[in-house]
Amino acid sequence: MIELFKMGGPLFMGILTLEFIGIFFLAIRYNMKSETKKSDLDLIKSVGILALVTGVFAQLLGLFSAFNAIEAAGSVSPALLAAGLKVSMITTLYGALIFLISYLLWFFFKLRKA
Repeated sequence: MIELFKMGGPLFMGILTLEFIGIFFLAIRYNMKSETKKSDLDLIKSVGILALVTGVFAQLLGLFSAFNAIEAAGSVSPALLAAGLKVSMITTLYGALIFLISYLLWFFFKLRKA
């Protein structure tokens, strides 16, 4: 797991991890409050969407730099290209996982409130 974190790039993987931790703090805070607001609940889902967008943005930046390197090198093997695409998807997958967890938390709290 740590190897995937390093491969995904410490900057964006760190940002995504902070967003992940933030979702859990928001969920705990929402659960502890006696009076809750709809905006508090929607904030959990919004941070999840932010994580998804952050993951996609990181992938696009990674692909851009990879294509620049390919352009400079000239010809590359298909295996090398596939490996680069696989690495670029790590942040997107992590962001999608964070979004899924935030959406499930949002859905759970919404059902429990009703």
